[in-house]
Amino acid sequence: MEPDLSAEDRRQLRERGIEESTLRAQLDQIRRGTVRTELVRACTAGDGIRQLTRNQRESAREAHRKAAARGRFIKFVPASGAASRMFKPLLTVLRTVDHETGIDELRRSAGSGDEDARFAVTFLENVRRFPFAPALAELLARRGTTLDAEPDAGRVRNVLAAVLEPDGLAFASLPKGLIPFHRAGDDVRTPVTEHMFEASDYVRGADGRAPLHFTVSPQHRARFDDRVRRDARRFPHTEFAVSFSEQAASTDTIAADLDNRPLRDRDGRLVFRPGGHGALLPNLNALDADFVYIKNVDNVVPPDRAELTLVTMRELAGVLAQLVERRNEALEELASPPADAFLIERWKKWVSETLELEVNLPQPGGAETRRQALFDELNRPVRVCGMVRNVGQPGGGPFWVRRSSGRIDRQIVEMSQIELGDPGQAEIVAGATHFNPVEIVCALRDHRGKPYDLRRYVDPETAFIARKSKDGRELKALELPGLWNGSMADWLTVFVEVPEQTFNPVKTVNDLLGEAHRPL
Repeated sequence: MEPDLSAEDRRQLRERGIEESTLRAQLDQIRRGTVRTELVRACTAGDGIRQLTRNQRESAREAHRKAAARGRFIKFVPASGAASRMFKPLLTVLRTVDHETGIDELRRSAGSGDEDARFAVTFLENVRRFPFAPALAELLARRGTTLDAEPDAGRVRNVLAAVLEPDGLAFASLPKGLIPFHRAGDDVRTPVTEHMFEASDYVRGADGRAPLHFTVSPQHRARFDDRVRRDARRFPHTEFAVSFSEQAASTDTIAADLDNRPLRDRDGRLVFRPGGHGALLPNLNALDADFVYIKNVDNVVPPDRAELTLVTMRELAGVLAQLVERRNEALEELASPPADAFLIERWKKWVSETLELEVNLPQPGGAETRRQALFDELNRPVRVCGMVRNVGQPGGGPFWVRRSSGRIDRQIVEMSQIELGDPGQAEIVAGATHFNPVEIVCALRDHRGKPYDLRRYVDPETAFIARKSKDGRELKALELPGLWNGSMADWLTVFVEVPEQTFNPVKTVNDLLGEAHRPL
């Protein structure tokens, strides 16, 4: 049943830049529910995932060098995510302890199976090893105490409050990109710092210019800008061209009640929710760029541990540059009639061998129809995605999937997209060998240099319906196709195995205690 929209509803839609037809389509999608992806098999080395030989790596690095020298790259970092999840166990403990709680009491709770207490004990026992320890110690000193004394003096709360609350370091309310991740002596570095360091290596052109783009939340944009300006002084030989964008309100999705009707707040207004990282597709689409690196904000290491990451990202970019060069050659030759049967078969074979895609060209209509079909197959955005050996991290991975059209191709699939209750699908997942670390390089222009409209290559069926709650009411939330999942479903895709040492995400603050995040 179509919802009745009031004049106020329509005004609310206009304010957000959402078409009424979009709202109705989202509600229809919520009614249909999540469409599960049909896995055919996991991508493995030699079957959907390339393992580069030594010669191929050297060739790729040279291709990257030439492309970078021409200023063809920009780096895109989604950085609007809050750091609150990093500190979630500490926030839980902070809400439960009083001013007399000591670390021994937390240890007893941890011994009884309280995982949040266990996390807090690890944090407090190692607090001086964190990169923000000097700032924390200085803050406590201004409050008339010391960092060393606090946990054992029965005042655990003081330390946690100083780290998390707004009148302290306020880490619970900052974006993850601005949290101190690394320190060597007096040098404290945030993820923003480390992404600038990486950009100064594999993005920088021959003119010293390194374009870098962060997606940020509006309330923190000034903080990011200040951080970038200060960090730019660290790299005197690089001219950073840093830009920012925000997730558009038009990408928010309608929330529905359990009867699939638009959810309304206490004032009767429609309730919208952020559409997930797929909502950043317009931000990516707006970039004036040829080749784009994409990395998660928290997957960074200190500079003296970064060489393998730098080399790997150069190699992925080189593979992309080589692939696009050949793709463009094919498009030029296939761009216009007359159709050449030999030419068509040659490029069809290249698609089969290089992209591992079997292209079923139509027979009716003759060679001209086949030429146009092959041209259309190749005339789309391209991505090369690094894949690491599965190290037990939660999240998506590379699979061969059957699309609704019957076509079988490679996709990055999240666990939420899979019917894990199906024994056959669960068996495929259990046998998966690789994981998606989000180390991606994309080509966003065609053979004539015209940018693609990335919205044309989204598979809308990969949207996900999640159960959430608001003000004590259960609701259905629609998450848009993920940025590197369904939003790139119709791109030309190549997966390349990369070293697992390049994947060092910081999901919780205690991950910063890991060896990868300590200076050599």
